[in-house]
Amino acid sequence: MPYLLASDLPTESAGKRFRAALARDGIWQLPGAHNGQASLQARNAGFDGVYLSGAAMTASMGLPDLGIITVDEVAFFIRQIARASGLPLLVDGDTGYGEALNVMHMVRTFEEAGAGAVHLEDQILPKKCGHLNGKALVPALDMAAKVAAAKKASRDILIMARTDAAGVEGFDAAVDRAKMYVDAGADAIFPEALNTREMFEKFAKALPDVPLLANMTEFGKTPFYTAKEFEEMGYKMVIWPVSSLRAANKAQEELYASIKANGGTHKYVDRMQTRQELYDTIGLHQFEELDASIIKTIVPQGTPQEG
Repeated sequence: MPYLLASDLPTESAGKRFRAALARDGIWQLPGAHNGQASLQARNAGFDGVYLSGAAMTASMGLPDLGIITVDEVAFFIRQIARASGLPLLVDGDTGYGEALNVMHMVRTFEEAGAGAVHLEDQILPKKCGHLNGKALVPALDMAAKVAAAKKASRDILIMARTDAAGVEGFDAAVDRAKMYVDAGADAIFPEALNTREMFEKFAKALPDVPLLANMTEFGKTPFYTAKEFEEMGYKMVIWPVSSLRAANKAQEELYASIKANGGTHKYVDRMQTRQELYDTIGLHQFEELDASIIKTIVPQGTPQEG
């Protein structure tokens, strides 16, 4: 229960913890967690960091990933994930929700909500999933200005720049943009929608001293690679952004179909998380024990009278 007792809270900010984890040897695996429950399950599986995808977040709200949600809506998800799991969190900041001042507002809001890192992308609005066609980019200098603004607004939160240029302007343009964003203050780079091992390796060789993130999304343009393979290509982080939501949504779809077909859940109950498993995950009994340990309030019985 990392958010009720002060003694259980991390002593360092999420940004410092994110940077420390990134500095370790090897590749850092950051599975997508689209809500607090998912972040707890990721932590229980042994992961020590998670990723909040804009696509997963908006889909969980019944909306497409077109940059139509607000900073405060994202902050709600950040707070529940940070509070539930206590893990350092990388957040999808889309295009920054506007221009330079909006980007600075986003960075401050996300850092205060508990994010350890945020990435900005160089698409114009309405933005699209990085693995779809029809994307358009802002001028590189405009994106660099946003990165510089984000860096000025940050205290400890890590600033990552994502470029979608590989599928729009070509591979060389993606490298050039990434270098410009690093010069503007980006701490790490996310090259989106690379689609061959050669492209991944060539990009890493072009930015040898910059932490790079690989996106291993399903049903996209990137072939399936393991975390170890990405590490061998020169990458420090890998995300599976929408996987938790896809699995949960598929299970829910099958559940509703089963209820409709069978008039109840009895044909599906063996595939459900049990009550005990749920309580163990959310720490119900720990909360109860904490509640019972608090001294009972003594209610004054009337107003004391002077003698």
